[in-house]
Amino acid sequence: MGVVVQRAECRPAVSESYMRLKRLQIEESSKPVRLSQQLQSPVTNNYKPVANHTYNLEYDRKKKEEGKRARADKQQVLDMLFSAFEKHQYYNIKDLVDITKQPVIYLKEILRDIGTYNVKGTHKNTWELRPEYRHYQAEEKTDE
Repeated sequence: MGVVVQRAECRPAVSESYMRLKRLQIEESSKPVRLSQQLQSPVTNNYKPVANHTYNLEYDRKKKEEGKRARADKQQVLDMLFSAFEKHQYYNIKDLVDITKQPVIYLKEILRDIGTYNVKGTHKNTWELRPEYRHYQAEEKTDE
């Protein structure tokens, strides 16, 4: 703990420039933060409510064009899946649904037969082919 030994008081040199500075400070602090102003003409760019926005209509139209996802033949789906897994080793379910255009439940049934679901690790929440279905690994080993 410290003890005060000396005390000093400082006062600014009262000059014209100091007084000007203080006057400006007082004027600035006394200005209201928010100003109100009277408008000469009313604001007319009000937005009217829209029943359905254009991007919603576009989305609905696209959904109708695609229609409901119908179950294709299992062999066709397997061919699509194998060709997809030739390009990449790991896919999440959303991408596989986009590729195959199949219902999620049906696709998961087929994937359980031919693939494994990664729960943890770097490829978390993705599907990959089981080792017995991986043709591309054998090709990679022959290239080395």
